[in-house]
Amino acid sequence: MILEALGSALVGLLLAWAATQRLAHRLPTPALVFATGVAGALFGDFVTHSALGPGTALLSLLGAAVVSAASLSLLLRPAGRRLRRRSIPA
Repeated sequence: MILEALGSALVGLLLAWAATQRLAHRLPTPALVFATGVAGALFGDFVTHSALGPGTALLSLLGAAVVSAASLSLLLRPAGRRLRRRSIPA
């Protein structure tokens, strides 16, 4: 179980590192990105392990990767500048 949790944390770190390399301009501070990646991976591992039971380490790592990627996607900001539209005075 400890190795599974460490593997999940490593998966979260790798996904967060890849996100900061490719999408740095659309993400907040790297510390928040890495923390979110690891927390999402650990939570995904916990949920998958709880649902499937012991002996499914590869599926638990897959669940960790999916939840970590979903958590990281929530941090993304829009790509371009947002133009403010003025409302027409009544």
